[in-house]
Amino acid sequence: MDVGELLSYQPDRGAKRPREEDGGAAGGEEDSRGGKQQKGLGARELARYREAAAAAGGVGTEGGVETEELTSDKKKLEKLMDQDEDEPEAEPVDESSVKKMILTFEKRSYKNQELRIKFPDNPEKFMESELDLNDIIQEMHVIATMPDLYHLLVELNAIHSLLGLLSHENTDVAIAVVDLLQELTDIDTLHESEEGAEVLIDALLEGQVVALLVQDMERLDEQVKEEADGIYNTLAIIENMAEFRPGLCTEAAQQGLMQWLLKRIKVKMHFDANKLYCSEILAILLQNNDGTRELLGEMDGIDVLLQQLSVFKRHNPSTAEEQEMMENLFDALCSCLMLPSNRDRFLRGEGLQLMNLMLREKKMSRTSALKVLDHGMIGPEGADNCHKFVDILGLRTIFPLFMKTPKKMKKTGLSEKEHEEHVCSIIASMLRNLKSQQRSRLLNKFTENDCEKVDRLMELHFKYLEAVQQADKRIEGEKHEMVRRGEILDDSMEDEFYLRRLDAGLFVLQLICYIMVEISNSGIPQLQQRVHQILNLRGGSVKVVRHIMREYAESIGDGKSDEFKEAERKRIMDLVDNF
Repeated sequence: MDVGELLSYQPDRGAKRPREEDGGAAGGEEDSRGGKQQKGLGARELARYREAAAAAGGVGTEGGVETEELTSDKKKLEKLMDQDEDEPEAEPVDESSVKKMILTFEKRSYKNQELRIKFPDNPEKFMESELDLNDIIQEMHVIATMPDLYHLLVELNAIHSLLGLLSHENTDVAIAVVDLLQELTDIDTLHESEEGAEVLIDALLEGQVVALLVQDMERLDEQVKEEADGIYNTLAIIENMAEFRPGLCTEAAQQGLMQWLLKRIKVKMHFDANKLYCSEILAILLQNNDGTRELLGEMDGIDVLLQQLSVFKRHNPSTAEEQEMMENLFDALCSCLMLPSNRDRFLRGEGLQLMNLMLREKKMSRTSALKVLDHGMIGPEGADNCHKFVDILGLRTIFPLFMKTPKKMKKTGLSEKEHEEHVCSIIASMLRNLKSQQRSRLLNKFTENDCEKVDRLMELHFKYLEAVQQADKRIEGEKHEMVRRGEILDDSMEDEFYLRRLDAGLFVLQLICYIMVEISNSGIPQLQQRVHQILNLRGGSVKVVRHIMREYAESIGDGKSDEFKEAERKRIMDLVDNF
């Protein structure tokens, strides 16, 4: 026997497999399934063989045939045990060992394919080759520790072959490939070698990896634990790739992923890790991406999101994971509403009514419903939603939240500032967008109960003015220090300081001042008098309000057309001049 023959020699595994003798039919069934339980020789199998060997050593046999069988069995077992003991001293992973591994994989893959074509109805003929193929795929996990060598997977065409195996008749093989790809694309590993990662991701995308993964998920049955894990790992591959290269989200969504996610989220099943993961991937796809937002809208995704969220109208999520899923779906909805065409779909799908009910029910969903309303009503595109909100008696819901920040908000992870920001933003959007009768109803709210809403507005004004003034003091101190050290204040530093001021409460203060100048210009003398009266009483100044509004007007309308920005600035400055 020469070296080549020795390497390719396989002991005859047909003679024994003690498990199947007592299992009979069950054993055969397992084989046709692709040997789910036989992924390589695990520690349990070897332990079982060792026990059998010990027993064989201690039994006296009468028949010569039996002795022969036991001797050959014993030899095989010793060989397996030797193999097991030698294993720790595996050869080091280098370029040549990886090449050798890839070539072995290609050979076994080809052999398995050949045997399956030759004996399609006789699993026994190709079973052996399938187990060998599975073993080599497991061995290839070691390549994930060497991202510098990823280029070999591409150059030797292994990526192409692995992607081909995603549609293998035996789902176990497809799942083994998914596990391998998930490890290869692990985000920490990808960042270890940018070059290797780029090559790998390029090859995967060229091979339409997302479309193939979606097809594979379509046929997996989540009632089977291994297959449910396969779906989880598939979603992990997509998340890893999207994190490494955010630009692929549009392409991924169009290759059937968006449709699959919406379908999976809709399925009436117990809440599980996969549903949570789907909600997460959906939120990732929609982030800063008008292409995917439009696609979701066209697929009636807004309705799907509203249906899934309606469960939390009267019930709180029962676990932290379910709460996370609820928040992911709310985030996805907020993202979608950035696109004007989706505002219309939200309106037609009775999204406003659902959010209004959530605000009244006082469950956990209330904080996120407030955020959704803010996204749905902001800007000129939110005009229809603003009018509808007044029609469904939304003013009765929003003003109690304006008058008093609920204590429960803190439990759901929303700060007092965020709550007040969303409420003020909604009221500011309505003042900007409402016309005729609906506008009168809104302004009347401010005159009710001896102008108590104006009193609350002024209370918030002084609260946030103080917070911003303190932040300004700190920033001025830092600027002085920088100038003293001879550092240059460039644009990026100025932007950073401006963001810090917004964080400290400048944005809420701008909204409050906007509401103040709007109601003062409403033609209701009572409101203007009350605003000025409280300003004078508490030592405030009209000049400060005007300055804040000018700064607001300067920063308005990011991403909008120049004409819109100009018109909006002029409108605000007219209000300020008349204040």
